[in-house]
Amino acid sequence: MDPEAAESVTRDSRLKFYKTTLCLAFQSFGVVFGDLSTSPIYVYQSTFSGRLRLHEEDDEIFGVLSLVIWTLTLIPLCKYIIFVLGADDNGEGGTFALYSLLCRRVKVSLLSASHVPDDDISTYDTGQSRKETRASSLLKELFDKHHSSRVVLLLVVLLGTSMVIGDGVLTPSMSVLSAVNGIKIKATGLHENYTLFVACMILMGLFALQHFGTHRVGFLFAPILVAWLLCITSVGIYNIIHWNRGVVSAWSPYYVYNFFKKAGKDGWSSLGGILLCITGAEAMFADLGHFSQLSIRLAFTIVVYPCLILAYMGEAAYLSKHKEDLHRSFYKAIPEAVFWPVFIIATLATIVGSQAIISATFSVISQCRALKCFPRVKVIHTSNQIHGQIYIPEVNWILMVLCIVVVIGYGNTDMIGNAYGLAVITVMLVTTCLMFLVIVMVWKRNTLSAVAFVIVFGSLELLYFSACIIKVQQGGWLPILVCLVVLAVMGIWHYGTLKKHSYELHNRVDLETLLSLSTNLGIYRVPGIGLIYSNVASGVPPMFAHLVTNFPAFHKILIFVTLQYLTVPKVPAKQQILVSRIGPSEFCLFHCVVRYGYKDARKDSHAFESHLIESIAEYLQRGGQDYEVGGSKDKLALNHWQSNPVMDVVPLRLENEVGAAACKKKVRFRGVGCSKQLLELIEARESGLAYMMGSTCVLACESSSFLKKFVINIVYGFLRRNCRHPATALGVPHTSLIEVGMVYRV
Repeated sequence: MDPEAAESVTRDSRLKFYKTTLCLAFQSFGVVFGDLSTSPIYVYQSTFSGRLRLHEEDDEIFGVLSLVIWTLTLIPLCKYIIFVLGADDNGEGGTFALYSLLCRRVKVSLLSASHVPDDDISTYDTGQSRKETRASSLLKELFDKHHSSRVVLLLVVLLGTSMVIGDGVLTPSMSVLSAVNGIKIKATGLHENYTLFVACMILMGLFALQHFGTHRVGFLFAPILVAWLLCITSVGIYNIIHWNRGVVSAWSPYYVYNFFKKAGKDGWSSLGGILLCITGAEAMFADLGHFSQLSIRLAFTIVVYPCLILAYMGEAAYLSKHKEDLHRSFYKAIPEAVFWPVFIIATLATIVGSQAIISATFSVISQCRALKCFPRVKVIHTSNQIHGQIYIPEVNWILMVLCIVVVIGYGNTDMIGNAYGLAVITVMLVTTCLMFLVIVMVWKRNTLSAVAFVIVFGSLELLYFSACIIKVQQGGWLPILVCLVVLAVMGIWHYGTLKKHSYELHNRVDLETLLSLSTNLGIYRVPGIGLIYSNVASGVPPMFAHLVTNFPAFHKILIFVTLQYLTVPKVPAKQQILVSRIGPSEFCLFHCVVRYGYKDARKDSHAFESHLIESIAEYLQRGGQDYEVGGSKDKLALNHWQSNPVMDVVPLRLENEVGAAACKKKVRFRGVGCSKQLLELIEARESGLAYMMGSTCVLACESSSFLKKFVINIVYGFLRRNCRHPATALGVPHTSLIEVGMVYRV
């Protein structure tokens, strides 16, 4: 290639990269930084809502400002922007991404079946790993030997996830109510019930719009947040120049020391309010999958961070001259000429910030559901371009009701702020703990590096946590209650699902028994294809054996389908379906393991069955061997899957373009003649397709303890009856469904 042409191509690629990064950075304002950017509305008000009071000197004001500055610098800027964003899971972020990273690199997972191979997923190859350290070896040995350590790790992850869901209740309530309270500045005689009513109406409208999807209104989000940041920056600069330029000295850590020296215990208890300045910092990592590390880092360091610092400094400058406006300083600090425009933008900005955490809640619950840690709910993908934009109706309306209950029940932002701070700091502590494991076991860095990370950031977060936990009686009990309820639901659902799968695994029918059914029972093969959904990756599920024993007939071609959700974000389409054969070729029995990542979207029933049958056709075209998936040959089958996964599936268009008649004319696919088996597959597809699923009743054994009976029979049974039916969740057409009833004694 001509050197000048090569240089031109390189320059064009760089320009495209810069343009894409800047575009993503702009879009991130409306999705990532909404909650973090609206925190100035209520930070000072919440900080001084307790016993902390102002004196003639400005020590308390400067001390609080210094704490805000250094908290924003240490946690969002240093911890998240510099360190945590680098711990992404192939571009995905959040609590589950860290857990996924640990599970795949260290094998500590309790969520995905260990008998299903996932090492062949090329997208997630680890490449050249660093040399094993003594600390990483010891930790791996701990997780290998002690099953309880893996249980504790999963509980810690679920704890962080539960608190994120709690944020989904508290963030809209706190943000919207704080913004609406600005009306009282101009309408001093307005009764508090009117502001609560307006806040509830806004919340109802916000949740009612969710079903349209964020892609419909997303183009409005970034401009609103940019306008908001410009407003608070302009007001902040004006207040610094007009009221007190000396606030710049609050950058000195001396004011933090002086604050605690003079305020003492009251200063420590006020940390719960200061903590609110970093609400939404976790979103920078949780929403990483929609953007890139560079775009988020640019947006925060160049725009968000300096704007927030100037806003807090400006409000402190105003407070230093107007101590009587302590509990309404944000709106009082706005110049009279621009009050109403700023108020309108503030209300819109809080809605955008609320939208971000609601979307994050949907994503977290979708991940938990995919990994069998949450009851089946309806997940609607609202965008064909961005998979992460989803809508969950049941969760949406539950969140709306809880938000309205919180607004009406608490009635003021002080109580909500106490609850809000506890939820935020708990999620951050979980991230710090998981980062310690990532640094030691995944990155294989020096142990001192991991310890230094925990000491610097963990000690600061523990200090804030101690200030929040003492306010349990003053509203802090709410996130604890929400967390315990959500944690109990996820834990019991996961436990019940594991017991159900364990029963199926121990009561599966071996291959020899299945093959002998034809002679013992006189099995009749009816035309068509039968898809038997099963949770076992080898052998025959007890549900199918129960069906054949009572009704000795099944379809000409049987496909046992096992859906497996792995602890990876996405499974490439070429490596999604693993095909093997059960028994001799004349039996026409196949087993397909369909693998999904926790962020993969499942296809609709028609597209799924077409993809599945095309994969089997491709398997037959490749001359698939007779690999059994039962008894002692499991390992052989798994080796076959890993060495010969179904790759580059050819769309055969079995329904329309190619029929049995065409095959009889010796139509060739990719140079391979139509074999008898392929002809049988096409004819069976034209005869019809049926889905078989188990309709099980899971009960504890009679000899079980009272606690187990309560958990399985009552709680787990209640969740199963009230969640979405498996066939509905999988999109199985009702007219093609065959359900087999069984009772599982676990």
